[in-house]
Amino acid sequence: MAQQAEHVLGKDEVIGSNPIISSKKNIGFNDSDVLFLYQNKNYKCQKGCENMILAKALKKGDTIGLFSPSSPVSCSCPNRYKRGKEFLEKKGFKIKEGNLTGKKDFYRSGSIKERAQELNELIRDDSVRCIMSTIGGMNSNSLLPFIDYDALKKDPKIIIGYSDVTALLLGIYEKTGLVTFYGPACAASFGEFPPFSEETYSYFESIVTNNAAVPFTLPTPKEWTDEFIDWEHQERSKKGQANRLITLKEGTAEGRLIGGNLNTISGIFGTSYMPVINKGDILFIEDSLKDIATEERSLSHLKLSGAFEKISGLLLGKHECFDDLASNRTQEDVLKEVLEYDIKFPVLSGFDCCHTHPMLTIPIGVKMRLDSSKQQVTVLERFLK
Repeated sequence: MAQQAEHVLGKDEVIGSNPIISSKKNIGFNDSDVLFLYQNKNYKCQKGCENMILAKALKKGDTIGLFSPSSPVSCSCPNRYKRGKEFLEKKGFKIKEGNLTGKKDFYRSGSIKERAQELNELIRDDSVRCIMSTIGGMNSNSLLPFIDYDALKKDPKIIIGYSDVTALLLGIYEKTGLVTFYGPACAASFGEFPPFSEETYSYFESIVTNNAAVPFTLPTPKEWTDEFIDWEHQERSKKGQANRLITLKEGTAEGRLIGGNLNTISGIFGTSYMPVINKGDILFIEDSLKDIATEERSLSHLKLSGAFEKISGLLLGKHECFDDLASNRTQEDVLKEVLEYDIKFPVLSGFDCCHTHPMLTIPIGVKMRLDSSKQQVTVLERFLK
């Protein structure tokens, strides 16, 4: 066993979590945290994700718990938060607000321990069947060491959110095997005005409430928007524009879908909370309000990690309010340059599971098919009970 722990895992064996492991002492793991290590390419994932766990589908009348793992949106944008909460109530759900609702600690909703406690109380509440973030922020990764993962394994719930909540979605999936959902947040998504809030809800409902039979091909919205309107003073619907997806490399790929917000992934990459990117995975990434320099940096980080050598396909979400720094270049241009204009796997860009409206809901950790030639994304594996 000591010799196995001394083995250095090569780039072709592990990408994502501790790619170079010399000893558990040097890494700082205790015995319960040590990963099982293989000295061959059969290494699949870390502790917890080898046995997938499914939550039950959500029903009308069920309770949705709302939590604020980072930004204090219920305090900073109370009108939008209230609109989102009432929207869900009108759809027939009971709402349980987390104990940090209406509170703030400067840039965040509470201390690290307070935010973790808010989430854990919802996790341990048997009446709560879905836990939805109010919004993202910048600091959800701080909660990861303090989440009650055992309680989630005993009572699996739908965990949903996007943006900074990526850290929690991926961390929970990695530590428990529970399929999580990249999808709408209460204030950010359902606090929006119709028709986009209603369309986002229809996609949410088809996945988490109707428990769509697989294979299920995700729809493509006819219109989308990233128009900026101050949330607290918004009095109208945002203006939509005709939607189009962009095929950067034609082809078909099937594999486990892993990913989320690109900027947030960098905050857990190389830790035991980031799922290992396996050979054949489909990588999904999206970002918001970043400039082209930051986008190049983030995509280059993935390249340098070896991620692009492992994946079978790439799904790139729309980038909300992308700042090209007067270059007249797009995020697609950046990706092509980073990949040296030699893309070796199917790539579909403009996917509508991102910060723009409306927003699709997708399960993280299940098998998907990406057909960039037909511009279709299909869920192949069951994701709820």
